[in-house]
Amino acid sequence: MKISTKGRYALRMMLDLALNDTEKPVRIKEIASRQNISDKYLEQIISVLNKARYVRSIRGPQGGYLLTKKPEEYTVGMILRLTEGSMAPVDCIDDEITACPRMEDCATVIVWKKLNEAINGVIDNITLADLVDWQVAKNGEYSI
Repeated sequence: MKISTKGRYALRMMLDLALNDTEKPVRIKEIASRQNISDKYLEQIISVLNKARYVRSIRGPQGGYLLTKKPEEYTVGMILRLTEGSMAPVDCIDDEITACPRMEDCATVIVWKKLNEAINGVIDNITLADLVDWQVAKNGEYSI
């Protein structure tokens, strides 16, 4: 499994919004500058986040984006699944795809299920608040 730039940048953008939460909207250009990511690409990603109501848009000269929930209410898994889709390592264990007809007789499915449980165990138990704490501890202050 490989996470695309869309998923990685969405996570960095959400972290940036959490770290810069002063109750004033944060502009895409500011995030793009801090993260060294194209603002055009971030606009595409923020659109997905906005549509899912993970962020809210404030229009106008003082506009920008705010998180709709507290950082502890978002998990890495929520953000990655929104931008990447299923995190299952193979299709045969993906709940959204019809099960493989070989499932009952296939020993390798055990490997894929264990890998899927491990992935979900990590991404569903790390919150945006955890990332904020780790970022602050790593740098003493915000600086990605």
